[in-house]
Amino acid sequence: MRKTGQRKKFSLGALSFAAATLLLLSVVAFAQTLSQTSVKRTEASYDPSSAIEVNVGDGPTGVAFDGASVWVTNQFANTVMKVSATGTVLGKFLVGKNPTAVASDGTAVWVANNADDTVTKLSLDGAVLGTYAVGNGPQAILIVGKNVLVANEKAGTVTRLSTDGAMLGTYPVGKRPVALATDGTSFWVANNKANTVTKLSATGAVLGTYPVGDGPSGIAFDGSGIWVTNFYSGTALKLNPADGSVVAKASVGDGASGIAVNGTDILVVNNGSNSVSVLSGDGTVFTTLKVGISPYGVAVTPNGVWVANSGSDSVSRR
Repeated sequence: MRKTGQRKKFSLGALSFAAATLLLLSVVAFAQTLSQTSVKRTEASYDPSSAIEVNVGDGPTGVAFDGASVWVTNQFANTVMKVSATGTVLGKFLVGKNPTAVASDGTAVWVANNADDTVTKLSLDGAVLGTYAVGNGPQAILIVGKNVLVANEKAGTVTRLSTDGAMLGTYPVGKRPVALATDGTSFWVANNKANTVTKLSATGAVLGTYPVGDGPSGIAFDGSGIWVTNFYSGTALKLNPADGSVVAKASVGDGASGIAVNGTDILVVNNGSNSVSVLSGDGTVFTTLKVGISPYGVAVTPNGVWVANSGSDSVSRR
């Protein structure tokens, strides 16, 4: 994939790859345990008859599930939208400038406002509960217990807040951190311009920095390993959490970006291919789901997989 002329519909204030402007997503971190022995698939397990498309705001990139509804960030409208499991829009709420990522712990919704250097905390009915300063260019957000982790792409740091908004620390990582995950003990950060991932302790100490592919963009834990997507390599790597060694590799679509875990399946969003690759635990691609234009964010819910399509101003349920 070329590194110039990427996408037509992104904010220069949010992210940039050389001449390209890309908006990446917050990553869902918790997943069900995955067996070391992957399940071999012979046919698709995603029913196309249940697929729906929902029009949302301008430039949707991040998507999260609060336990009942789906939340979507609209980067060019400075809003988040709440959507029911069946696709009904339940509300639209103003947040900060250029919201690019969203996360929920089931009691509140947190939004990363990339151009404001803030995060907004909302109630589940959309009321603003607080706005808190973080680092320069918040791009990804992850909630772990009573901790809110924010990756600041322009500062090259991760900020840790309490769930009441108190500042707990700021930790240097690699160049342009854009995605976060946890393995239940440590935090993992995808450093997009360093082509590395950083492993942090719960208190922010660097436990390791490991090379991956070209343009790491998404990161997730499947119960046994850390998966990383590489935008320009068009690959997904599975790392051993103990030492960062590569234990599996998959070739996926053009512009591998968002990633999530759905039971024993690994879901990789392909921004340039307008698709989601569905992998088994050993990296075998067993089906591909078509979605909207320029997809980034992905979230798993009991009634399907939701993908934010920045180029078509929609979310797809598959």
